[in-house]
Amino acid sequence: MNAEQDLEIIQILKGVLDPELKNNIVDLGMVKSACRQGNTAEITVALTTAGCPLRHQIKSDVARKVATLEGIEDVKVTLSELSIQEKRTLMDRARKNARENAAPTALQATTRVIAVASGKGGVGKSSITANLAAAVACLGYNVGVLDADIWGFSQPKILGVSGRLGGENGKISPHEKTIGKGTLKVVSMGFLVDDDQSALMWRGLILAKAVEQFLTDVNWGDLDYLFVDMPPGTGDIQMALARLVPQSEMLVVTTPARGAQEVAARIGDMAQRSFMPIIGVIENMSFFVDPDGNSHNIFGEGGGQRLAKRLSTDLIAQIPIEPNVTDSNNEGILLVISESEILKNSQAAITLRGLAEKLVDEICPPVELTTCTARIAEQIAKLNN
Repeated sequence: MNAEQDLEIIQILKGVLDPELKNNIVDLGMVKSACRQGNTAEITVALTTAGCPLRHQIKSDVARKVATLEGIEDVKVTLSELSIQEKRTLMDRARKNARENAAPTALQATTRVIAVASGKGGVGKSSITANLAAAVACLGYNVGVLDADIWGFSQPKILGVSGRLGGENGKISPHEKTIGKGTLKVVSMGFLVDDDQSALMWRGLILAKAVEQFLTDVNWGDLDYLFVDMPPGTGDIQMALARLVPQSEMLVVTTPARGAQEVAARIGDMAQRSFMPIIGVIENMSFFVDPDGNSHNIFGEGGGQRLAKRLSTDLIAQIPIEPNVTDSNNEGILLVISESEILKNSQAAITLRGLAEKLVDEICPPVELTTCTARIAEQIAKLNN
């Protein structure tokens, strides 16, 4: 790296992982320069190969991370390619890291981890988590749901899944169900307590430890996405997730009400302080459409857009109020995959399915690994011969 390197930018770039090599791009020697020009951050990242299929993801992750820094208004990322000697050094370092640093969780580095969070309860965060996860699975992906709301677990009821969790070889086996072309795996404290009325009188650090066990002791297998239903607020669980899973990204759920928007801003501030990218704001209960087709803003309007602007992200969905949503949640029927014509054709279901498609196509597409490592190894072998 050159003499103009900005140590604050370098530090935050340690949160950007090369998904294949499973280490951050700074320690791998891929950051060639990082400096500020006024309010603009200029970063050059050297990839393992110019045609690396991960280049768009790495560039996007770099830009999102650096954009959270105070005083940064624009991020310019330039991609280059490592030299043969640099590739050889990188491979040696990657092999050493693989030997000495066991993965801290049972998740693969290629799993996109999406924390669905809110500043307060009662905004529909858990329902949105469950329906988004199911809609993404229906598109043909392997999807996990981690119910991190240890005190207020609700995913078992919403997803219509019950029964105690089993396990083998010292690992917990998540409940699993086929949805459309994909698979949904679920873990919740609700599968471990005697009944859903049991009160968990645990302190914050114990709650964070429970989430850590869900990340390390569960046989998640090959997941494309893991949706984490976060508890409300900014406590130990939120900080634990940011620490344990550095590739986590956040969706913030709010309602149109100004009060809800102001509270939700706190969870956004926590995410930014933890260098967790906020990939969008979802405004739930945005409006109500009466039988005559008239729209009513029962809880006010504009809260989602104001929050998105405040958090320097986008308002990616506005989901209407529909009485059927509450009924379906209580009965374990997911709107997005319901066999009921009324439910699956509701505006809420259509919006959620559209959001799922937007997530996998634009906002956080799955990591497709065509092994750059194999290409590097081949180049080095030719050089050595």
